[in-house]
Amino acid sequence: MKKLLKTKKPSEGKVGLNIKTKPKVFVGLSGGVDSAVSAAILKKDYDVTGVFIKVWSPDFLPCTWREDRLDAMRVAAFLDIPFITLDLEKEYKKEVVDYMIKEYKTGRTPNPDVLCNKEIKFGAFYDFARTQGVDFIATGHYAQKKEHGIQNNEYLYSVCESKDTAKDQSYFLWNIKQEQLKHVLFPIGRMVKSDVRTLAEKLGLPNAVKKDSQGLCFIGKVEMKDFLKHFIAEKKGSVLDSGGNKVGTHDGAVFLTIGQRHGFTIENKKTASVPHYVVSKNIKKNTVTVSALNPSDVAELGKTTCKLSQVNWINEPEIGKQYQIRFRYHQEPLVGTLNLSKKEWHIILPKPFTGISVGQSAVIYDNKEMLGGGVIEK
Repeated sequence: MKKLLKTKKPSEGKVGLNIKTKPKVFVGLSGGVDSAVSAAILKKDYDVTGVFIKVWSPDFLPCTWREDRLDAMRVAAFLDIPFITLDLEKEYKKEVVDYMIKEYKTGRTPNPDVLCNKEIKFGAFYDFARTQGVDFIATGHYAQKKEHGIQNNEYLYSVCESKDTAKDQSYFLWNIKQEQLKHVLFPIGRMVKSDVRTLAEKLGLPNAVKKDSQGLCFIGKVEMKDFLKHFIAEKKGSVLDSGGNKVGTHDGAVFLTIGQRHGFTIENKKTASVPHYVVSKNIKKNTVTVSALNPSDVAELGKTTCKLSQVNWINEPEIGKQYQIRFRYHQEPLVGTLNLSKKEWHIILPKPFTGISVGQSAVIYDNKEMLGGGVIEK
């Protein structure tokens, strides 16, 4: 991420400061309804500009960015706000796509949505906005920004779960810095999706009934394996049970991640009807071990601790205190503690857990508040 620029603090960040002019905000308009409603909400109290972020797209997938940009332009025109197209194609290709492919080749499982937020939305886009003298950027994320306290006459903030727990995206935001958060807004974080749709229709927004995008961040509807196989060759390998016996086949251990229940074949028709999950993989031998997650398998293959790298704390946790920990998006949180040894953060769980995948994100919660997280290491 580019070095943060030292600029004037926004009116929201200073206690007791009263500014008559409307603060300036750049809203990331993706073409979808969430960002459109975000811009509409902010227009009353802010000087709003819509920004469409153009990113790299592969030539083997249908190109939708022009349609999305057109939808974003229609929203900006409807709201009568300025519109900017920000070309971040090179940044996205290098910092998100190339990094992701490199990680998968080594057997790790990066999270593209986390990378996209870190390097693009709250990286290059954030930096661009600040160089333009803008007070805030805003996105259509389902997350809440709340006041955390006051330090040196300035507010500290926290990121909390969205009101809509089914849509909550706080897991993907753990890389945001405290100094950035002062300049970030999440307008729909206190709404549920159905209310966002209702408001969009009530306002007459041109994309009010547009379907939500699914799939890889920005790129769209594509399975991760289908995307990666254009860059990494498939290689047949064995699926093993917890005893090391071959029970099936797969097309490459690098394409699979811990906790995944699809992407491999179980040969025994009787056992194939029972859901199996990847609990470990060996990249050198190109094998994966699966389990139906019965208690004996969990005890044998699960982990009770893992190290974190690239750690970022929005608000630093307490050593030894129990927190809620997510190792995957929308995973039911586990209770665990944190330990700091020789400047390295470790998660400690009371019971073994099989869903810990190297390269993924471990995100720490104190009830509804997301404190930060890190990248999972062995």
